[in-house]
Amino acid sequence: MADFRYHDINRLSADEVLKRVETGGGGLTPDEALKRGKEFGPNVLAEPVQYSVLRGLSRQFTHFLAILLWIAAGLSFAADFMKPGEGMATLGWAILGVIVINAVFAFLQEYKAEQAVHALHRLLPDTAWVSRGGLSVQIARSDIVPGDVLILEEGERVPADARLIEAIGMRVDNAALTGESKPKRRIAEPVEDGHWLDLSNLVFAGTTILSGHGRAVVFAIGMRTEFGKIANLATTVEPGFSPLQQEITKVTRIVAAISLAMGALFFAVGLWAGLGFWISAIFGIGIIVANVPEGLLPTVTLALAMSSQRMAKRKALVKHLASVETLGCTTVICTDKTGTLTENRMKVDRFYTGGIEIELREGRFWADGRPVGTAETEPWRPFFDALFHCHNAKRVRSSDGRLIVTGDPTEVALLEFAVGHGLAHRRPLRRMGELAFDADRKRMSTLHWSEGRLIAFIKGAPESVLPLCTGLRLGGNTVPMTPVELATIMEQSRLFAEQAYRVLGVAMREVAHQPEHIEVETIENDLTFLGLVAMMDPPHREVPGAVATCRRAGVRVIMVTGDHPLTALAVARKIGLVPAAAETPAGSMAVIDGWQLEGMSDDHLRQLLTPSRSGEPDPLFARMAPRHKMRVVSILKEMGEVVAVTGDGVNDAPALKKADIGVAMGIAGTDVAKEIADIILLDDNFSTIVTAIEEGRTVYANIRKFSTYILASNVPEIVPFLGYGFLGMPLALTIPQVLAVDLGTDMIPAIALGSEAPHPGVMDQPPRPRTERLLSLPLLLRAYLFLGTIEAAVAMGGFFLYLHMNGWTWGAPLDWSAPLYREATTVTFAGIVLAQVANVFACRSDRLSMFRFGLLTNPLVLWGIAIELILLAAITYTPVGNDIFGTSPLPVWIFGPLALGGLVLLSTEEIRKLIAQRMKKGVLVTRDHKAWTV
Repeated sequence: MADFRYHDINRLSADEVLKRVETGGGGLTPDEALKRGKEFGPNVLAEPVQYSVLRGLSRQFTHFLAILLWIAAGLSFAADFMKPGEGMATLGWAILGVIVINAVFAFLQEYKAEQAVHALHRLLPDTAWVSRGGLSVQIARSDIVPGDVLILEEGERVPADARLIEAIGMRVDNAALTGESKPKRRIAEPVEDGHWLDLSNLVFAGTTILSGHGRAVVFAIGMRTEFGKIANLATTVEPGFSPLQQEITKVTRIVAAISLAMGALFFAVGLWAGLGFWISAIFGIGIIVANVPEGLLPTVTLALAMSSQRMAKRKALVKHLASVETLGCTTVICTDKTGTLTENRMKVDRFYTGGIEIELREGRFWADGRPVGTAETEPWRPFFDALFHCHNAKRVRSSDGRLIVTGDPTEVALLEFAVGHGLAHRRPLRRMGELAFDADRKRMSTLHWSEGRLIAFIKGAPESVLPLCTGLRLGGNTVPMTPVELATIMEQSRLFAEQAYRVLGVAMREVAHQPEHIEVETIENDLTFLGLVAMMDPPHREVPGAVATCRRAGVRVIMVTGDHPLTALAVARKIGLVPAAAETPAGSMAVIDGWQLEGMSDDHLRQLLTPSRSGEPDPLFARMAPRHKMRVVSILKEMGEVVAVTGDGVNDAPALKKADIGVAMGIAGTDVAKEIADIILLDDNFSTIVTAIEEGRTVYANIRKFSTYILASNVPEIVPFLGYGFLGMPLALTIPQVLAVDLGTDMIPAIALGSEAPHPGVMDQPPRPRTERLLSLPLLLRAYLFLGTIEAAVAMGGFFLYLHMNGWTWGAPLDWSAPLYREATTVTFAGIVLAQVANVFACRSDRLSMFRFGLLTNPLVLWGIAIELILLAAITYTPVGNDIFGTSPLPVWIFGPLALGGLVLLSTEEIRKLIAQRMKKGVLVTRDHKAWTV
């Protein structure tokens, strides 16, 4: 509702409106406009919180996993302070480097996305025409004040809420505000009360003038407009953490708990064993640092970044990296209709002429299930001529040189139909006059000169055109209009209307002579009926397949639109969201209207939103106000669903922010929607969301793969410290060598696992439940107790084999500065690296054999292994590598047993997968009671 002073402005006459807002027909004087500008402020929306470079960068340094690395770095420096020369300071600096590099990389990715969003901005006009002091002047939108008289023309966006005092043939598009695609007629006369946004003598900020022109008096600006109120509603919604952010937090806590527990335990055992306080403290810290997976943070960031780049190529712009994975666990998509499921433009879909219903399919005419030949269309020529001439749409050249059609959406559809089917190749008939459309007649007529005679073409609502027809065209001839024919045509019109088509009746007549004045009485009578044309905003071609994919993947799609219930139901039928036989809104709860939702309890709504055991479709929500959309999303989230919401208008903004992930349209989307959204679809196509869900599921699976890979190497890094502390054996691995594994050799193969392509069956599985942990117990057991234990056996076996072959016996002293010790620790390091080479193949799937994937299907894995082996060689055989990491060159023979150990790991893992496959064969039942074969 508007300001209380203007709550009844719709009931007033034009003179009373001017008096109420204290202005005149010529507008405000410049002095009065200046005074009101100071009183009411500028006509701007409150700026959203601008992206802060400092805040964005600091966020990358302070999330949970980064904090764990800060602690690890601090402990490393503390250990170096207590006992210098052990390499702990080097490890500390390396961890700090990881934190900085990762933070800068993630920040740059986020900053780049924010800049792309700013490049997409396009909403309210920068300037507007107003009457000031009796003159028409162009002013900045921000300078408009209450009492200004707007001059509105076709194609302009309305800059403020205003009451019309003059309207000629005006129709507006309110979709950005209400979500309803149907153009709305606007008049200047007083109207009685109704829904505020539906009052026909008001225009609202952010809406578009589709046709006609007029003048309107401003009564609300800036945040006081309906547009501003909805935008403000969005700012009251707290977004919360994404599922991945929650999982990373949990992972950090698990890793921190394990690390601290093991460190404390080792410190206590060391004191008990008489190692002394400082030695026990050093190795307690060593255990903690060795447990921290330093490579996990940059690998997660890189995996998400690569995924976001792949999504960008598929027309989805990711603003926040964690949003990629959130889509993967989405269980419900609440989607707008106009511009998301549909193309957001009217198109001729079928027509009825000569007693035949013709459908447009793949650019051809079809009738009775067969394509129609060109010769068969000749009797329809007058019908096509009428469609081509009876409109005011224009073909103009855009700024980039393309020919485009502008005007009223209905008339644009007619002209595009004519052009698209070769009906516009000949020269148009000269127009001699026009009877413009008006709300009383519900039709328009144009008069044309054709081969020495005058022809009138008429189009309009069938119920307004048909009573004027005395004849109709059948088979190329004109025959009298009988009551039977009239009833048949009216029935066809009704059938079209029930399918939510916008239906026009088309007629013509020959005019005997040029009238002095073109009047309704002389033109619009004794007409010959030509046909009916049925138009609708059609679904994107890819949408039906995308909806089917969602259903197969266990993702529910719920339409939540501001449009009419019949239109919503018709589109839902076309895209397969509801069966073709779904009942109409009057017959069931298949479509929930806004007023029904208003009086519905939360428990009742929760019951409606609960998946049906019998497989009934989800309800459709039509004529939804912003608060209604937000309520539906809130209830779904309370039910434990992971909700993605799509939208383009300011009316979608609160729901976009409330959702787990907001998806805005990049082409038709408003600034408000794009600012709030996590992901922006650059092609405004619902099917792009489905490909993004596939990418999100793949990212989550890949994160688990490289987490297993990275955590497995922690075990052979920890075991040398445990053996040293508990068993008194020589320390088989140094801190710099731990660093070389975590931040060197492991990194590229881990990134390769993060770039794995989607598994062929990834969209044939249900979404992962919210309760499923990123580091689940089976994953930890496999990483630590199975793969990690084998790697530790390979590495430690190599260490003692090398010592034994060089004459060392158990219990004999081993000088840490001796060449033999350096060589033996290098063998341990090489054993871990070679075991990890085998492990990268093992981790490509936790269920499927590596041979099912093929060794060459991910070239980055092979490149990663090559780089890993090159780094091993550089660290082992170059003086620089020897100095930094405390290594020594090794004889070639030792690599044989180490490589054999890697093959043992692979073979053992393949046996485990085979056993697991046989044990797990069965059926998994999801919450919606669908069965999935595992």
